[in-house]
Amino acid sequence: MSLPISILDVTPVPSGSTSTQALRNSVDLARFADQRGFTRHWFAEHHNSGGIASTTPEIMIAQIAHETHNIRVGSGGVMLPNHSPLKVAESFRMLEALYPNRIDLGIGRAPGTDMMTALALRRTQENLNADNFPQELGELLAFANGAFPAEHPFRTITAYPNDVQLPPIWLLGSSGYSSQMSAELGMGFAFAHHINGGAAIPAMKVYRDHFEPSAAFPKPSAILAVSVISADTDEEAADLALSVQYAFLRIQSGRSGPLASPTEVKSYALSPYEMSQMGALRERHFVGSPATIKKRLFPLIEQTQADEVMILSMIYDHEARKHSYDLMADLLEVQPITAEVTG
Repeated sequence: MSLPISILDVTPVPSGSTSTQALRNSVDLARFADQRGFTRHWFAEHHNSGGIASTTPEIMIAQIAHETHNIRVGSGGVMLPNHSPLKVAESFRMLEALYPNRIDLGIGRAPGTDMMTALALRRTQENLNADNFPQELGELLAFANGAFPAEHPFRTITAYPNDVQLPPIWLLGSSGYSSQMSAELGMGFAFAHHINGGAAIPAMKVYRDHFEPSAAFPKPSAILAVSVISADTDEEAADLALSVQYAFLRIQSGRSGPLASPTEVKSYALSPYEMSQMGALRERHFVGSPATIKKRLFPLIEQTQADEVMILSMIYDHEARKHSYDLMADLLEVQPITAEVTG
């Protein structure tokens, strides 16, 4: 199966390392992906998490776009309720002006954090739910298109620089809500399988069945985002996967911290309940050798009719992480780039 492959990056901070090194790892990963033929490198927005350095996607987008030549760079995503639509429009128009035709704007409606941190970001209790998301998205589109109604208070405001288009907008989601909205608005759609795997097939079907063409997306464009831990053998992959399983276990219990090494996870005195949860959490991830992952991933790709696969790989060792991505590029028959394609 030949299919475009992309990266979803939360910039994990390994235990014993630093945020600075984690960010440098993301830059190194992007340089690798750029020449390996990956389509996109997206950065998530998370806050108040000790194990994740990706708090400000637009900063990393600018850095990564500067360090690469071919790959598209974007947000996976900007959590719109945390930001003013005007500021998002300005930031991403500026990125588009700096790196034309290489920027993606992925938008989400979750807070990307706990509710107290969301309050610190959004400043008022009234803004803590996602009920205003359609209005906020509408404002973002109006700033992009200059389409505020004559009576709207923002009609005299322009998002500068205004001589470039806003990059293509992708809605991120883990349910049918975003799939329906992105279809009706003619946007791209990226489904987070690692958050809600059971909803992947129906959500992707809703998107295709209700898609309305737009200038940016004349036909449906659906990304399947999955968590993958791959290695040369199933045993090695299972060992590497202990890090992400334990990270998800801590998230469930409201804790955070650096990404533990497999050796550290093995040394922890986990309760029988925690061990059971670790086993259940493994089902969220595709773990194994390429041959093992193929047996589970390819049927899902066919059932969702995904146009592209975006992979999140939270692996403690940076070289093992790159190797996992390399194995998946081989599995999806992605050809390395032999000459730089700029512009």
